[in-house]
Amino acid sequence: MESMQDKIVNFYLNYQVPLLTLSLIGLYAYIWWAYENFKSILQIVKALLSPYFLPNENKSLSEKYGKWAVITGSTDGIGKQYAIGLAKQGLNVVLISRTESKLKEVANEIESMYSVKTKYIAADFGSGKEIYEEIKQKLQMLDIGILVNNVGRMYDFPDDLDNVPEDLLWQIININVGAVTMMSRMVIPQMKVNRRGIIVNISSGSECQPTPLMTVYASTKAYVRNFSLALNKELEEHNVQVQLVTPLFVQTKMNNFSTYVMKGNILMPDVESYTKFAVFTLGKSSQTTGYWSHGLQYGAMRLCPEFIRTIISLSMNRGFREEYYAQQKILNNNNNSDIVAKISN
Repeated sequence: MESMQDKIVNFYLNYQVPLLTLSLIGLYAYIWWAYENFKSILQIVKALLSPYFLPNENKSLSEKYGKWAVITGSTDGIGKQYAIGLAKQGLNVVLISRTESKLKEVANEIESMYSVKTKYIAADFGSGKEIYEEIKQKLQMLDIGILVNNVGRMYDFPDDLDNVPEDLLWQIININVGAVTMMSRMVIPQMKVNRRGIIVNISSGSECQPTPLMTVYASTKAYVRNFSLALNKELEEHNVQVQLVTPLFVQTKMNNFSTYVMKGNILMPDVESYTKFAVFTLGKSSQTTGYWSHGLQYGAMRLCPEFIRTIISLSMNRGFREEYYAQQKILNNNNNSDIVAKISN
């Protein structure tokens, strides 16, 4: 006859041990899920606290990486604010963008504010392969420690793939994929020799899921994500870092199709506020949303399965498209009224 002690042991082995194992597996999965989806917030907290616990790591960016920083897409928005933020920390900056007049204006603005050197290179990244040799020649004598791959091209407004002009699609691919790849490849050899340097790649929250009506743009940002995380591991042994920055909605001209986004709120910061946080994380984390409220949004988004996020993206972009059409209708009506008024006069 089975004793009470044997019954207890058998019950524990038959039920409690499997339940405990499942609980441990669930705890393990939850911890890693929480880390993956909220690590941007954790890394911002780490960056804030590191000067108190790791004072030896609290060096200036020029001490850590070198005297020169290169920023692409640097005449507007996030790129311009990165250039200003890095100059504020004492780095000389090379501005690369398409329009020479804007480059001169930003260079003069930076030099009037800070005691740093500036250089600029006018280059249209949308034109493809031929621009890179000239850029390489102009950069080869500089001690480049930081590269910010910010230049990007988005749809003019969310739309179906077959409605997007072919030339625009090539621009998006050449700029969003080509520039981040070839500019990184250009600076890596010197960084390896110097055993220091950091490449900052600006991605987008659209990397997180398939994004209908911004299909090509979102796909290029998924490339930027995988490229950055893989390259960071590839360069680790050379003491060269790659930081992936994943902003969500920021008030920049890239989002001009939506008056709602451009009005801004705590979840959609102005470009100065966003970039101030993003520059602060430079060298302190390998992957970040760049802004505290974006970190919370990113984690909340990832609570949903991918197919739900895709449906939400489609619905949101349909709303943005309708908003854009409404804006254009108002503008067209205003223009027609102006023409009628001129004819009447």
